[in-house]
Amino acid sequence: MARDDLYKTLGVDKKASAEEIKKAYRKLARQYHPDRNPDNASAESRFKEVQGAYDVLGDAEKRKQYDRGALTGIFGGGTPGGQSTTGGAGSAQDFGGISDILSNLFGNGPAGGPGGGTSGRGQGPRRPRPERGRDVEASVQISFQQAMDGVQVSLTVPTAQTCNTCRGTGARPGTAPKVCPRCQGRGVEAQGQGVFSISTPCSQCGGGGTIIEDPCPTCHGSGAVRTVKKYRVNIPPGVREGSKVRINGKGEAGSGGGQRGDLFVLTHVEDSPIFERKGDNVEVQVPITFPEAARGAEIEVPTLNGRKTLRVAPGTTSGTVQRLRGEGPTKLDSKAQPPRGDIHYRFVIDVPQSLSKAQSDAVDKLSKVMRADPRATLLDTAEATRGAGRTTQGDR
Repeated sequence: MARDDLYKTLGVDKKASAEEIKKAYRKLARQYHPDRNPDNASAESRFKEVQGAYDVLGDAEKRKQYDRGALTGIFGGGTPGGQSTTGGAGSAQDFGGISDILSNLFGNGPAGGPGGGTSGRGQGPRRPRPERGRDVEASVQISFQQAMDGVQVSLTVPTAQTCNTCRGTGARPGTAPKVCPRCQGRGVEAQGQGVFSISTPCSQCGGGGTIIEDPCPTCHGSGAVRTVKKYRVNIPPGVREGSKVRINGKGEAGSGGGQRGDLFVLTHVEDSPIFERKGDNVEVQVPITFPEAARGAEIEVPTLNGRKTLRVAPGTTSGTVQRLRGEGPTKLDSKAQPPRGDIHYRFVIDVPQSLSKAQSDAVDKLSKVMRADPRATLLDTAEATRGAGRTTQGDR
């Protein structure tokens, strides 16, 4: 096969970065995951192809070997069992981690040893490979203040657990899964194409190596049952809209002795009528009167935990921002310094929509004593700019 076949499997360019390869793998793995495609042999086969490609391209050292052709014996170019033809490229010593890669591709044990191999000659049954349980995601709605303070929430999470009737084997109690007669328990079939030998997941057992002839009446052969779990989860202070809280080991049960998945709690935070979240900080719009802006004043402002007094400097203009350090949200990174963000107070001069007689008289008096035109400089600059433009055109 061409060297870029694994890249084509993941739909990426040969020059793709490690992050691009990882992103493509995750997308395809989610799309073809057996849990999303039950009883779909085509999707399962595609999932294994994607997994196999990532097992090589996702490992920097294996990817280097693959790119320079040192792994060609695995993907076509060697005889069955991963051994190269006499005098051909890719001798046994060149393959490096051949057994590991075959194991990742098809779930086998070491090539040529018990529970593994690709040749289909003299190999023992395939040993079940531990698989980690699937992660579970749940969402929770909390108020803005709960997001700032932290809160404990109750969650009801539907999940899959190991079947107690068959203990996860999928077979009726008193029976056991049988070795697949087609692949003899290896989980793979070798297909010869001239000098090439390609191993594919067994078409009868789907690569599992075993067949359940008498399924468990409780789980119907899956080895797992759907159930509902109730948890009390601590949401840490400082979470924002879309934050994910990870609870280790509270996902679905693994198979073949694999560890449990994790529970991810997605937080949806209600908007605050006062504070606006901006990264690690929050912002508040604070109205002030013209006299307070002109002469300066001490005013009370809200914080996340009460009130504080701020000093408005004389001559403050609308839109001026004053910062209160360390009074903002708690940062989710426990090592962050400082541990909390800031509160930004944006002053906005409050202009009355209507005036009483006394207020109107006061404004009139103020207008008479404030003779300076604040727009004079603006207008003079505009006139000068237009004049300069006309002069330049006349010179042409």
